[in-house]
Amino acid sequence: MAEKLPIWRGQFESIEWIGFQLRTDKAAMRPNLLQSIFFAATLTPTLTCFSQTAPAVAAPVAQIPAVQVPAAQITVEPGVTMKTRDGVTLRADIYRPAAEGKYPTLLQRTPYNKDGAADFARKAAARGYLVVVQDVRGRYSSDGEWYVFKHESEDGYDAVEWAAALPNSDGRVGMFGGSYVGATQMLAAIAHPPHLAGICPVVTASNYHENWTYQGGAFEQWFNESWTTGLAQDTLGRAIHEKSNARVGANTLPLNNFSLFNIPAPPNATAMTGALAPYFLDWLAHPTYDDYWKQWSIEENFQNIQVPALTIAAWYDIFQGGSIRNYLGMKEHAGNDAARKGQRLLVTIGGHAGGGRHVGEVDFGEAAKEYSENDLTLEWYDYLFQGKQNRFADADKPVRIFVMGKNEWRDEAEWPLKRAKEERLALHSGGNANSASGDGTLRPGVQLPDNDPPDTFVYDPANPVPTVGGPLCCDPTHLPAGPRDQKEVEARQDVLVYSTQALAEDLEVTGPVTLDLFAKTSAADTDFTAKLVDVGPDGSAINLTEGILRARYRESTKGAPKPITPGQVYEYKIDMWSTSNVFLKGHRIRLEVSSSNFPRFDRNLNTGKDDATDGEMVKATNTVLHDAVHPSTLILPVVK
Repeated sequence: MAEKLPIWRGQFESIEWIGFQLRTDKAAMRPNLLQSIFFAATLTPTLTCFSQTAPAVAAPVAQIPAVQVPAAQITVEPGVTMKTRDGVTLRADIYRPAAEGKYPTLLQRTPYNKDGAADFARKAAARGYLVVVQDVRGRYSSDGEWYVFKHESEDGYDAVEWAAALPNSDGRVGMFGGSYVGATQMLAAIAHPPHLAGICPVVTASNYHENWTYQGGAFEQWFNESWTTGLAQDTLGRAIHEKSNARVGANTLPLNNFSLFNIPAPPNATAMTGALAPYFLDWLAHPTYDDYWKQWSIEENFQNIQVPALTIAAWYDIFQGGSIRNYLGMKEHAGNDAARKGQRLLVTIGGHAGGGRHVGEVDFGEAAKEYSENDLTLEWYDYLFQGKQNRFADADKPVRIFVMGKNEWRDEAEWPLKRAKEERLALHSGGNANSASGDGTLRPGVQLPDNDPPDTFVYDPANPVPTVGGPLCCDPTHLPAGPRDQKEVEARQDVLVYSTQALAEDLEVTGPVTLDLFAKTSAADTDFTAKLVDVGPDGSAINLTEGILRARYRESTKGAPKPITPGQVYEYKIDMWSTSNVFLKGHRIRLEVSSSNFPRFDRNLNTGKDDATDGEMVKATNTVLHDAVHPSTLILPVVK
């Protein structure tokens, strides 16, 4: 019998499971590996599953008004089973309004444990939605083998059609959630299930090579390793739970030699990773955008998405670039006119880097507190499924952004902003731009002299520039994310620093940021990094956005890399993603250039060899040129 639970009264706390970061008003916490092992192996409860035979799928239902729930009660069915097309059992918790009727359905498919969405599900059910939260294949209560991205299109299609046919569903299904839960939406949407009527992907990527696993050819080491470590905890726990058998060691003497688990220790770290997270090794084996990545590409399938979407991105989020590309791609290429016109974009601050008024070391003011992912998701579906004329009804202003510096929200007609004009700031120095104490400057619209001396630094992969804040996930305890003072970074001689004079008036930068860099290296390969920084009158240097480009991928990350010739000058166009920031009067615009940002990105070992399998390091002498022939330039979208 289904459990009948009262709706929580008062304020709902938002608990958002994104990339293994449990974010509440308290400090973020994550179970350690030992806790996970014992929890999974000894404390996993036996689930009581509700078998569900779905009726035949009806034709999509259009514009059926949702019924508001009059009573403050809902029904909850835990562990309802669904069979995928290949016979794997997936399990979901279903939250229904207590009142009889047909309701639009909200579906989440998550690898992070379906229990994490319980608060939102109860709130949504009380608002007149049938909510289904499902563990994806091979995770927590669902059967099958877990492999990142592999089954999400087919399983997502099956889950949408199954959910649409559940008792009390009116046939319309909308999906919701962030990070990998955003990926489960996008991968389901490109499969075009007939009853999918809307999606709400939050801080998620558009290409699982370029803006998930790699960026500019560099491996997203911190995210890939911290996220995979978190995922592997459940995988290990499941293996221990399945294999444990006390009878195996019953004859062991003396008794203190008894082995708790029956899983043999792997011979090395590679074997352990291959057993628990084979996809991680596959990522390393496919450093370029090849058929491995194309099989689940979103960007190559925008035309197959035929539903409206609310895309939520965030400044300082690790998937900011991909989130914005999703919005632009669906708006331009979605499979029908209604879907193209139905796209909405909201850009907040933080995402995986945190949320609320305080992100990193910056107070973004009262307006930042207005953002609530749960409330926005419900508003989106109130508009889409219930016809409410809320903020999403204004098709003339489909974009809403948070403007930092001024710390205010603003509605826009498009992205990028047509009124933003390109302003080029030329890099200049007397040949000594090393560190914030050097002589590097940024000069607007200045023709550089033929003999402007270059800047040189030595990049040693054994002593890389440390990551300080920025777009990070998923272990803030050991590597804090977001906006942070870069004084530690800017004190190094292997970081070139270029700054404007103090601004005489406010200057807004909103849109994509690019560095056009002319440089050479003594090595067979190297990286070039770029970081845009807002320098306050007190000398604080707060990072805004950043990028990286591996030399051998300077032309493209598709196809075979193109080696460089040591000592030859090349042009590197570094995508620094986007920002929206008002540099206030008295502040300075700053650019940092170096060759490492570790451990956010893997270190280029400068040998040109495969960094995934080779550990040899060499130092590189890297030179940035800025003269009439080599006009290295920071390109900013300035809103006058």
